[in-house]
Amino acid sequence: MKRTQVGIIGAGPAGLFLAHLLHREGIESVVLEAHTRDYIEHRVRAGVLEYATSELMKQTAIGARLQREGLIHRGVELRFAGRSHRIDFEELTGRSITVYAQQEVIKDLVAARLAYGREILFEAEALSLSGVASTEPRVCFRHAGAEHELVCDFIAGCDGFHGVARAAIPTGSLAIYERVYPFAWLGILAESKPASEELIYALHDRGFALLSMRSPRISRLYLQCAPDEDLAQWPDARIWEELHTRLNLGAELVDGPVLQKGVTPMRSFVAEPLRFGNLFLAGDAAHIVPPTGAKGLNLAVADVRVLASGLAEHYRHGRDELLERYSAICLRHAWKVQRFSWWMTSMLHRFPGDSGFDYKRQLAELDYLSTSRAASQSLAENYVGLDVTMNP
Repeated sequence: MKRTQVGIIGAGPAGLFLAHLLHREGIESVVLEAHTRDYIEHRVRAGVLEYATSELMKQTAIGARLQREGLIHRGVELRFAGRSHRIDFEELTGRSITVYAQQEVIKDLVAARLAYGREILFEAEALSLSGVASTEPRVCFRHAGAEHELVCDFIAGCDGFHGVARAAIPTGSLAIYERVYPFAWLGILAESKPASEELIYALHDRGFALLSMRSPRISRLYLQCAPDEDLAQWPDARIWEELHTRLNLGAELVDGPVLQKGVTPMRSFVAEPLRFGNLFLAGDAAHIVPPTGAKGLNLAVADVRVLASGLAEHYRHGRDELLERYSAICLRHAWKVQRFSWWMTSMLHRFPGDSGFDYKRQLAELDYLSTSRAASQSLAENYVGLDVTMNP
């Protein structure tokens, strides 16, 4: 049996950021992660950091490598109907975003935690939770071939969509809101100099395309495809041909060796509430957004900032008001992020069965964005990140 103040299930962005913030408040935690360190540090994920996320990394002493290697973007480009329009984040909001891969954020957080001498139990699979409504909730987990029990004051369920934390909330105590989209993203990582210094979102009559990057020599590119797409039908040459067609960047887009490819399904998901007893849900265990708005990691960080502040007030001052409001605060923010991610997705993807009406509507929406400062500013404010509203 192990004992700690906060048991954290999952060493993704939510779990590791929470552990890091709690450490800075002098609060003990144990992180349980089902996979190996190598797996979580090399699992390729999106990498757009909102302004507040990158600032948090700098303020909490894990931003040194981010400042050296992160790519600051002061805008994005929209391409449609043979036209291009740039949304200038800095001019419209005074803020920017940073492209820095999620696995690099994970590496920084793992390195910091281990340097502090704090514990991450890798290959520790959470099996079940018990007593979550009591003052001593417990996590049963398997590690090194044996079953163990972690006794906590609080449990943070940061174990993703398929984890055990959300399943521990009794039936009838949780409402689920979900939308599954009729398309997916075929994504590649390619050894090719990015064709643009900023992200390019493109609507084409053949579907959506996105140009992103991981470094000055590695491009990350996406194509809209079917959810059940067979990758065997997409050799590298076909992928590059389709990217050239949809992005229409001419010689600026240079074909290169494809290092990785995969299909990412798209869904919107929210569970309510995010607290049951002394169990708190955060990150993908609580909500999932389609990747079009680049919000997944940032939404997870927003959750745990609120949770860490609430736990700090509990241990430092014996006040639980913020913990009691955790679910309401985070859900209010999450639904705003869901709205933006849904809007970006519905504006930039071709929908199956469209007679042409939706496509014309999408072109009109993009035309409006390119001619209205108010519309451009709304997109920019949401993309660089809305502040979490802590007041009711």
